[in-house]
Amino acid sequence: MNLPANKSLGQNFLTDKNIIGRIISAINPQENETIIEIGPGQGALTEGLLKAGANVIAIEKDERMPEVLTKMAEKYTGTLTVNLADALKINLATLHNGPVKIVGNLPYNVGTQILFNALKNPQSFSKMVFMLQKEVVERITATHESKNWGRLGVKCNLLSNTQKLFDVPPSAFYPKPKITSSIVELVPLKRPRYEMEEKKLDHLLRKAFGQKRKMLRASLKGVLTEQQISDIGVSPQARPETVSLENLCKLSNLI
Repeated sequence: MNLPANKSLGQNFLTDKNIIGRIISAINPQENETIIEIGPGQGALTEGLLKAGANVIAIEKDERMPEVLTKMAEKYTGTLTVNLADALKINLATLHNGPVKIVGNLPYNVGTQILFNALKNPQSFSKMVFMLQKEVVERITATHESKNWGRLGVKCNLLSNTQKLFDVPPSAFYPKPKITSSIVELVPLKRPRYEMEEKKLDHLLRKAFGQKRKMLRASLKGVLTEQQISDIGVSPQARPETVSLENLCKLSNLI
């Protein structure tokens, strides 16, 4: 059954079989393992997971899709459970006793929030394989001294090992989106890479990267003194994109 994409949900259905195969290989589904899939749509990835014998817990907001997915699943040995729900409003960690893999073609408007929600429960997920806008993936996988280094990269690299796998062109979808997508893999860490307090780090990142072109002595004025910044080996004249993850955490601990 081919249903039209719902523009209000940001739907673009993945149709390129070669790309689908590459994503399935990246997920590496195993027989009888449980995988959570966000936004399965008409089942482009779901089918490959079920065919490999995996048990899929799907979260789908479009009320048209459960019937389509259930009919498709009847052909395979893997089992399918469809939750008609908004992935932003459901506690992903409660869907299964982890750690399990979580995958999906995430809507561009809410994708990073879904990602952050999953990273808050590292004990629940062994690996994440997501499709997102290419520019977002480049920010997720960025390191310091990169033009893409910012709040998103800091948080993702603090909480996981990240890797961009490959790009997905607009021609792989129907309808074709106006942007290029990328596949990113995140392996959550059992604990943050460096010690920090989340609220303090978030405050520091908002100040520093909210005024990215300014030197730290200006963007952090009223938060940290130049002497405090210097004391951990960071120049007050430095710009935030040149500061390492470790030093950003150290700075936040001074607040």
